[in-house]
Amino acid sequence: MKKSDDHNEQSMLTETLVLKNDVHEVTRLSSFMKSATGKLGVEASLARQLRLAVEEAVVNVIEYAYPIGTEGDITIKMTYDGHILRFRIIDAGVPFDPTEKEKADINLSVEDRQIGGLGILLVRELMDSINYEREDGKNILTLIKTLINY
Repeated sequence: MKKSDDHNEQSMLTETLVLKNDVHEVTRLSSFMKSATGKLGVEASLARQLRLAVEEAVVNVIEYAYPIGTEGDITIKMTYDGHILRFRIIDAGVPFDPTEKEKADINLSVEDRQIGGLGILLVRELMDSINYEREDGKNILTLIKTLINY
């Protein structure tokens, strides 16, 4: 996205995708992420990091938010205000706050490590911040990345 000469002028981009809780939907998510980061002109390695973080968070929702055999929607809303890039991942599944999940101990051997937790660790590492809210019966996970020089 071109930088404006007038710093008071904010560019705004909003993209939204609604998926079913089906792992086959990840292909659509990947295309959505490539398109959105392409519109912003995000450098390739950062675009890959953003895609990885969002895909990891969405796959967790696909796998765990809804009881087995239950269909549900997952909304991914990307907004960019000229400086801050936000991905809001919204689902009506069981309440789950991944930010409260204890950080995975990556110093333990694979045999001694508890299952799970690496995905949220990865998301924490790739994004500047993550935030969870439960509103109107919905989980809202917000992933934030500050884009400098865009």
